[in-house]
Amino acid sequence: MTAQQFIEKLSTFRNDKEMDKVERFFKGNDGVTKPFGVKFGDVFNTAKEFSSMSLEEINELLDSDFYEVRMGAVSIMDFQAGNKKTGEERRKALFDLYLKRHDRLNNWDFVDRGARNIIGEYLVDKPRDILYTLAESDDPWERRTAIVSTHAFIRKNDIDDTFKMAELLVHDPHELVNKAVGSWIREAGKKDPERLYRFLYQYVKTMPAITFSYATEKLDLHKKTYYKQLRKEK
Repeated sequence: MTAQQFIEKLSTFRNDKEMDKVERFFKGNDGVTKPFGVKFGDVFNTAKEFSSMSLEEINELLDSDFYEVRMGAVSIMDFQAGNKKTGEERRKALFDLYLKRHDRLNNWDFVDRGARNIIGEYLVDKPRDILYTLAESDDPWERRTAIVSTHAFIRKNDIDDTFKMAELLVHDPHELVNKAVGSWIREAGKKDPERLYRFLYQYVKTMPAITFSYATEKLDLHKKTYYKQLRKEK
C-alpha cells in the first residue's frame, strides 16, 4: 500500500461541493494547505482500508499540501495505534512520527483525531514529561495535543495530568486551546466533580469565556449559576 495509491483512491471521491466546507474547517492559516474536496467519511473509510500502510508511506502523505490527504495520514496512524494487535515498537514509532511531523498536523481536528491513541495511550504507563514540553510550545496545535492526549488517562480514571495541563494552559491566547482545556476538564470532572469545582473556583474569574462555557456545560443549573455569579464579581 503506497501513498500514491491512497491518493488515487481518495481522488475518486472528489466533489467540488466539499471544497468550501474544508476551507471553513481548516484553522491552520498556513497559506499552503488546500482542500482536496472529499467528505470526511470517505477519508476515514479509505484510511481504514489502507490501515496497514508503512510509516514511510504515511510520512509521504504528511508531506501533502492537501488537507484531506494529511487527515488520511493521521487517521491511518490512529487506526494502527488503536489496534490491540499493534506492538510496542510500532506504537513508539507512531508516537515519534506524530511528534516529528507535528508541523504537518496543524489544525485542531488533526490533533483530535490522533492525540489520544497515538500520544496519550502510548504514555499511559510511561513518564509524561513530553506533554509538559508541548504545553509550553509556541505552536497552538502542540499545546492542544498536550491537553487532548490526556483523554487517554481520563478513560483510566487518571485525571491529575489533565488538571495540571489545564493550569498551564488556562490563560492560553488561542481560542482552540481554550476550547480544548474547557472540554477536557469537563470530562475529567465527570470522574471527580470536586476536582473540577476547585479548579473552577480558582480560575473562574480569569479563564476565557469559551473555556468557562465548555467546562460548565454539563453542570446542573444551581452550580452553573453559582460560578456565573462568581465571574461577575471580578
